[in-house]
Amino acid sequence: MGKDYYNVLGVDRNASADEIKKAYRKLAMKYHPDRNKGDKGTEAKFKEAAEAYEVLSDADKKARYDRYGEEGLKGAFSGRGGGFAWEDFTHANDFEDIFNNIFSNSIFGDFFGTQSGRNRRKPSAQRGSDLRVNLKLTLEEISTGVDKTLKIKKYKKCKTCGGTGAKPGTGQRTCPQCNGTGEIHSQSRSFFGAFISVQPCSACNGEGTIVSDPCIACTGTGRARDTETITINVPAGVTTGNYIPLKGQGDVGPKNGPAGDVVVFIEELEHELFEREGDNVIYDLPISFIQAALGDTIEVPTLNGRARLKIPAGSQSGKIFRMRGKGIQHLQRHGAGDQLVRVWVWTPKNLSRDERKALEQLSDSPNLKPPKGGKSFLKDSDVF
Repeated sequence: MGKDYYNVLGVDRNASADEIKKAYRKLAMKYHPDRNKGDKGTEAKFKEAAEAYEVLSDADKKARYDRYGEEGLKGAFSGRGGGFAWEDFTHANDFEDIFNNIFSNSIFGDFFGTQSGRNRRKPSAQRGSDLRVNLKLTLEEISTGVDKTLKIKKYKKCKTCGGTGAKPGTGQRTCPQCNGTGEIHSQSRSFFGAFISVQPCSACNGEGTIVSDPCIACTGTGRARDTETITINVPAGVTTGNYIPLKGQGDVGPKNGPAGDVVVFIEELEHELFEREGDNVIYDLPISFIQAALGDTIEVPTLNGRARLKIPAGSQSGKIFRMRGKGIQHLQRHGAGDQLVRVWVWTPKNLSRDERKALEQLSDSPNLKPPKGGKSFLKDSDVF
């Protein structure tokens, strides 16, 4: 009876390609020879699992196997008359290629051996630092949005060497310690197999190249401290804690490395007249007893100038009047909040003799006497 490759991998005949791959990965980890030194039994199981995966992972071979069994696979492997041959995987690089094909970007490339030269990563240039800027804004600026000019001290590309770090007329050469990879690989073995430790090369700081004759202006770093003026558009409606990222406006990296970002954090200044509540602003307006009793039209400040507000006769202390659209523009959408004017009846402290006498004459007037206190007063009045 021929081999049952489905049984070898522990999957049913309707298993998907992903399920077959997952099953093989599990067995490959379990029976890999590096993890089972000298155990011929596990080595045989590993070969058997690899043979099964070789068939079931190939759509054409799998179809022939499903229809004719092992007989249908004769001649299907690299032009030979037999089937799977373990000698195909005796070379470390070949074996690694198989695992790289199966496990793609997984840990297996490093778990079972070193990376081949064609898969070696190129060293990436070091990115510059991000810079934080705190921007203080008034409510007036926040209400409509504003353009602000900022002066930022940062690292910029060296003008003398153009950012290479090398003295003009000279150049860079490949680091002899890491051969241009920017990394130093060290391998160790344990019960679980081979492990590779990767560290940045200390000779070139992970850059892959070194400068024999450094630029005098930047001492070989490829950058120098400078001041730059940038203009930022702050939209209306921002608040403390909001931030605006400026991509690529931060410190440039060493030796032409990419620049970091500038992150502008918004800080709202306290206003002497207004209190912010979302996109609304609150303004407290003191009025006299006479204005409250008789009504009046009063000019009040707003975030964008002054406006007239009508106070109806009989207005109570604490009454709130809404001035629509006089608040802060909404962030990233149309419309604006309101200005809420809260009136407070002001009680004079210093009265002249005539003023006191006039008020005493009115004190017995029934229309000037307040109602009884308690919950009923608050419910029936327009105080709030």
